[in-house]
Amino acid sequence: MRKAPKHDIDEERLEVERPKQAAAGATAVAISMKLAVEQMGVRRTAQTLLRLNQADGFDCQGCAWPDPDPSHRHTAEFCENGAKAVTEEATRRRVDRAFFLEHSIDDLRDKTDYWLGQQGRITEPMVLRSGATHYEPIAWDQAFELMGGLLNGLASPDEAVFYTSGKTSNEAAFAYQLFARAFGTNNLPDCSNMCHESTSVALAEAIGIGKGSVSLEDIHRSKLIVIAGQNPGTNHPRMLSALEIAKQNGARIIAINPLREAGLVRFKNPQKVRGWAGAGTGLADLHLPVRVNGDLALFQAIGALLLEWDAVDHEFVRDHTAGFEEWAEAARDLDWDAVRRATGLDRSEIVAAARMFQESDATVICWAMGITQHRNAVATVKEIVNVALLQGNIGKPGAGLCPVRGHSNVQGDRTMGIWEKPPAHFLDALEKEFGFDPPREHGFDTVQAIEALRDGKAKIFVGMGGNFVSAAPDTEVTEQAMRSADLTVHVSTKLNRSHVVTGREALILPAMGRSERDLTGGRLQRVTVEDSMSAVHASHGPLKPASPYLRSEVDIICSLAIATIGDRHGIPWDAFRSDYTEIRHRIARVVPGCAAYDEKVSQPGGFVLPHPPRDSRTFKTEVGKAIFTTSPTDVLHVPEGRLLLQTLRSHDQFNTTIYGLDDRYRGIHNGRRVVFVHPDDITALGLADGSVVDLVSEWSDGSERRAPEFRVVPYEQPRGCAAAYYPETNPLVPLGSTAIGSNCPTSKSVIVRLEPPTGGQGVESSDAGQVEGGDKKRTVEPEHLS
Repeated sequence: MRKAPKHDIDEERLEVERPKQAAAGATAVAISMKLAVEQMGVRRTAQTLLRLNQADGFDCQGCAWPDPDPSHRHTAEFCENGAKAVTEEATRRRVDRAFFLEHSIDDLRDKTDYWLGQQGRITEPMVLRSGATHYEPIAWDQAFELMGGLLNGLASPDEAVFYTSGKTSNEAAFAYQLFARAFGTNNLPDCSNMCHESTSVALAEAIGIGKGSVSLEDIHRSKLIVIAGQNPGTNHPRMLSALEIAKQNGARIIAINPLREAGLVRFKNPQKVRGWAGAGTGLADLHLPVRVNGDLALFQAIGALLLEWDAVDHEFVRDHTAGFEEWAEAARDLDWDAVRRATGLDRSEIVAAARMFQESDATVICWAMGITQHRNAVATVKEIVNVALLQGNIGKPGAGLCPVRGHSNVQGDRTMGIWEKPPAHFLDALEKEFGFDPPREHGFDTVQAIEALRDGKAKIFVGMGGNFVSAAPDTEVTEQAMRSADLTVHVSTKLNRSHVVTGREALILPAMGRSERDLTGGRLQRVTVEDSMSAVHASHGPLKPASPYLRSEVDIICSLAIATIGDRHGIPWDAFRSDYTEIRHRIARVVPGCAAYDEKVSQPGGFVLPHPPRDSRTFKTEVGKAIFTTSPTDVLHVPEGRLLLQTLRSHDQFNTTIYGLDDRYRGIHNGRRVVFVHPDDITALGLADGSVVDLVSEWSDGSERRAPEFRVVPYEQPRGCAAAYYPETNPLVPLGSTAIGSNCPTSKSVIVRLEPPTGGQGVESSDAGQVEGGDKKRTVEPEHLS
């Protein structure tokens, strides 16, 4: 019998111990194997894990860290969280029609995200009719007929929103964007909008391409690796193996993060004897505990010191960059008092880091969402670029820019055209290939899509994977927006929160997972994906699908297209559905850098997409060179008695998927509603270790949002800062608080007060996150001093 959520997450049983000082090791192996055998069994565990990330196997559903060359891959080429991701998909647990008969929609709404996710794989299409109390089965043809009829009944194609998660394959992504544009809209928001959009915008403007410029071999050969706003031990564990190789080759590592994370202190490689019985490998040579939102000022200071010391590659700057003199003038006038207030660091700490830059002739700078989810995130990424340009660390071995994507194919989805702001050359190529004129106006990004649903400007939401409701900011507003839709559709493998926060009608369409054998069209199909370093490779699973009623994502998309637009424009949807090779042939003719796509992905390990800055130091910006950018130093002002909160993952989760209730690296067991606070701040606020508080976020428009009942846990970090897990803290972030230039939610810069529990929750102001002023919208954000 399934337990109620109060038995799954009992905060009375929550235990706290000292944080760990090393990641992985024998414990990681034991935990991942225990979960795998419990949910998959011994045989199924071997079938999946031994094929995971292999050249003839399937790509991990987790992070987008690249695979080694096929000749250098281990038999067990996966990490603890990769094993957990596979276990979640290949579990023998099932959510069938009997489950939905037993549980009403109201019952399911009362369950936790963890409980929902643990019920297992969805086995057949389900529909929630208007006014119904339960989901019920629906035939595939009827589901497509329902969707096609409602889509064709819209007053405008722009009343539909087509969302994509980062797990969708390249073939499915290409077909999905083609369908949306043939239908008549660019409303193609994706999970990039909520995570690395600031990276994409900043890099495109500064170096001419929105992707990182390094290879895995560059990591191995680097002399200095800088890891900013990223926790590889939990979010990208296989990166630790690459860092270990770099250390053995003589590299030094700087960790820039408010928290000292176990994965950057020491790595116990489970592939090696010393990872089991020895001390493992020490990683970070220097940890800079930067204040939340202090990274912009920190990189400005590092750049100013390198300029002062003439640690500059003058030839590279002269030949390949623009804007250097303006940047240098601002750097010479840097306000060091503002740097100290923004970063919380002593000048001596920053000097020590800058000396490591000075002494390195090949530096890689890595970052993730600790950088991208701030108001000034685009400026911060550009400042990272400035430091790289200053020393010529782009387009040479062992050096470059390395944004580490958090989802397995989020970069590939964007390459395939999943973007609400498609470039003209991509639309031109679509028009030439398929003979129709795609819409040219920009569509809705994630935040704009929620606003459109809330305001009645969008009527239908289709989600290709993911858990939109739990991933998006301003949870109450997002839920209200989804409930305003006429129809919500989710293509999914497992149950999640988005299935129980529905429009007037709702569909759940169960898809095959990457670990499953795809025989669509009567032939063995394969799909392709792209990792964080622009490498594209094939993926095909070994397992029998969880149910005979499952369909592939490509099948679902093509069938929906047939039911909605039929033979309009003469697009061969049936041929695409029957043989994915036909899609790859079209990718080859439409997507830049993908000529001979099917042939290239047939090679072991696939191929690497072109990257002009990396390949030839060519920068396709508006001025034809890489651009130094000058930005003001931002200091985020936090009122007395408040803290600056960042949201983060526990070790037992991937994005919004919660694998378990432990965060063992940070010492948390049997619970998630915790807030990490510096011991001195706990005392200053009149609290104690173990106090239970509500988190109340405060915004410049006077609105407040509340997340109830978090246990206070002492944790070493900069004074005035705090941290807590998402999605539990997503209700604190207004829809309108977004990064300048990218519209990415500011989930890492939340001013909160901690107060005794009230039993209330949600938005305390009538504001939905934006304030109307005439015809313009004002972004709601914490008060900044510049």
